Amino acid sequence: MNNSIITSRDNVRIKETRKLLQKKYRDNSGSFLIEGFHLLEEAVKSGMEVHQVFIEESRQDRVQDFPNLSIVTREVLKSISDTENPQGVVAEVAKSDDSVIDFAGKLLILENVQDPGNVGSLIRTADAAAFDAVICVGETVDIYSPKVLRSAQGSTFHLPIVQKSDNIYDHVENLLVSTLSRDSVDYRTVKLEHFSLVMGNEGAGVSEKAIKSASQLIHIPMLGKAESLNVAVAGGILMFGL
Repeated sequence: MNNSIITSRDNVRIKETRKLLQKKYRDNSGSFLIEGFHLLEEAVKSGMEVHQVFIEESRQDRVQDFPNLSIVTREVLKSISDTENPQGVVAEVAKSDDSVIDFAGKLLILENVQDPGNVGSLIRTADAAAFDAVICVGETVDIYSPKVLRSAQGSTFHLPIVQKSDNIYDHVENLLVSTLSRDSVDYRTVKLEHFSLVMGNEGAGVSEKAIKSASQLIHIPMLGKAESLNVAVAGGILMFGL
């Protein structure tokens, strides 16, 4: 551990670390930032490579066994955090290489899902429902953004999550596409052991490409007066119900 306390936001390491709050730097560096002791614990338990850890001086007793550990003031920690009230620790973690996906399982495909909270919740639910992988296509928000990571609550580290182009539909079987189309069927009538489930954009829904590629269009019956559900809620019902 570096026993000296970093007190300046302009420290070279702090300035370089701060860049990782932006997607382009995460893409170039192959690493990202996590915040909070829970996410750090989940990353370590999952075997993720932790490059460096920055801990607030008042919380240094919580973390002691990292070789590249730096003590920082609260103001410095805030400068590399995405939240107004950081949770005491920020760490830089290497992205995992999940480029190889086994398509013979249960997959969640997120197509143009842009709200970080929704994406994080869907990843967390896929983890809880024992899905084999999550595949992000189109304009789906960066899975390594701080808000997605917070919403996923560590599930990011529990199953493969990849970002691929839309031609993914050419490689999957039993493609189930969630849509309110008149050609869709009640999801409760579908009985498949392995499938790929597509959840679409919060406002526009799924793409024509997804619809044309679908093995089956499905929907959740609306018993009340609401016309639709939040995509994360709908995804949860479908992941546990199919």
